[in-house]
Amino acid sequence: MHEDFWQARWARDEIGFHLSEVNPYLLRYWSQLSAQSGETVLVPLCGKTLDLCWLAEQKLQVLGIELSRKAVEDFFAEQGLQPQIEEQGAFVRFRARGIELWCGDFFALTAADVQQCHLFYDRAALIALPQDMRERYVAHLQAILPAACRGLLVTLDYPQEQMSGPPFAVPSAQVQAFYAGDWVVRQLACEDVLGENWRFLQRGLTRLDESVFSLSRC
Repeated sequence: MHEDFWQARWARDEIGFHLSEVNPYLLRYWSQLSAQSGETVLVPLCGKTLDLCWLAEQKLQVLGIELSRKAVEDFFAEQGLQPQIEEQGAFVRFRARGIELWCGDFFALTAADVQQCHLFYDRAALIALPQDMRERYVAHLQAILPAACRGLLVTLDYPQEQMSGPPFAVPSAQVQAFYAGDWVVRQLACEDVLGENWRFLQRGLTRLDESVFSLSRC
């Protein structure tokens, strides 16, 4: 799942992962993080999700990271916003009304870039990556996030042998292992969602569980 793969998906508008509404788990569980007005939330691999708008409406500063420039431009166009655009290190920064989207490689982010991010939200990043990149992603995320950070994570789990990702299966045990030691991990929900996802039924899945976790850095 390297750059060319995702750039091609966006170019062809093959974005079945994009929701036409705010993620219901975000609405239901964000309050678990006790976010304060003015705090900054990091949203890795954000695409053009409407979750960005909802987070901004909660009086948060939003920093989204996205590889595809088309996704970033589509987001602001669809929201009727004219962003300011400028270079920001290895990124091109788009910003308007409390939302900044940085177009570039997530792995180019530094601790200095996210030093104000005491919140993060991951609905589509971890599950978008195969195992080797997933481990690298979590390691980099933990290396750059500041102390006392809190996050909300949404994952999928299914028999990986029944379907090639993305999205990839991320079992709860793997989440616990990834964040063991430095984080308190709480599983807030686990729901069987196979019946609501016909495209996964068509691909032969026999199980599809969606889980939500809160994470707090010790």
